Amino acid sequence: MAQQKFLHQRPIQNPFTNPFSSSPLSNSSTSNRPISLLSRNGLLLLLALLVILGVFLPWAGSPLFPFPNRLSSSQSKWRDYSLPQAVKFVAKNGTVIVCAVSYPYLPFLNNWLISVSRQKHQDQVLVIAEDYATLYKVNEKWPGHAVLIPPALDSQAAHKFGSQGFFNFTARRPQHLLQILELGYNVMYNDVDMVWLQDPFLYLEGKHDAYFMDDMTAIKPLDHSHDLPPPGKKGRTYICSCLIFLRPTDGAKLLMKKWIEELETQPWSRAKKANDQPGFNWALNKTAHLVDLYLLSQAAFPTGGLYFKNKTWVKETKGKHVIIHNNYIVGFEKKIKRFRDFNLWLVDDHASESPLGKLE
Repeated sequence: MAQQKFLHQRPIQNPFTNPFSSSPLSNSSTSNRPISLLSRNGLLLLLALLVILGVFLPWAGSPLFPFPNRLSSSQSKWRDYSLPQAVKFVAKNGTVIVCAVSYPYLPFLNNWLISVSRQKHQDQVLVIAEDYATLYKVNEKWPGHAVLIPPALDSQAAHKFGSQGFFNFTARRPQHLLQILELGYNVMYNDVDMVWLQDPFLYLEGKHDAYFMDDMTAIKPLDHSHDLPPPGKKGRTYICSCLIFLRPTDGAKLLMKKWIEELETQPWSRAKKANDQPGFNWALNKTAHLVDLYLLSQAAFPTGGLYFKNKTWVKETKGKHVIIHNNYIVGFEKKIKRFRDFNLWLVDDHASESPLGKLE
């Protein structure tokens, strides 16, 4: 009787109707049939609605929310922001400082920016956002200083060293740099797990095509050669792709094109978890006779394997260090701890010095 009485209650409108049609999506034979919430179909409909709401509502206000119809007008503007527009906006004296960042790296970006700001070069910085969350966050805090060059990447996969996501993230680097060179600008590239202690532009001697730093930990004499070092055991050099300065010359463009070519011939695989650096070294070795190259001072631009592990050398070269790279260590938390141990994690006490301020 209870069931019979319930079925004579006012029918519940089917929630799955087409808002642009005058008739429901269901056919005429079933469209007027009431659906009981206690019936099997009614319970399934309620469960489906709860799942949909539970999955999507928490993301509605998130910068990672993927649907364009959720974008604000300012976010829509930054989606259409092009690399030529961005470079023109930030460049000073024909030079732009570039980093490539995915969302998990924002704390490192902020730390690096504090150190760049202390050398008065922050206005030249262009953040190449590898995902829309980074694009919106940086431009919300610092309008015009971030651009996304499609396609956007998976921000979570891009930060795992040795993964295909990390390879896809780093392998785009020479393409970004070549595009900027083709626009006629000098470009300095930095990884964001770096800290500036001095102005690196004061150490770019001469008018060479490309400048870079060695990633080897073996100690060089202070007056070491600035030529490309001889190849190592693997038949190539061990130059770091973390810091590169390029002039818009034919030689620098050739180097970037060769780097792109090397990455295409040596793609990532599970057996060979490559990154962009071997390809950069092969490109250097194969174009050295055509490109004017310059190896930066080891004392000024030491690899992390030397700076963080050889206290004697650090003491002997005190005052000469320009940029410190937090490499030779894997993992966000480990990098942050090491920076803190050496008083180089600046965001804890000096976030106000960054153009981004304190990130939530």
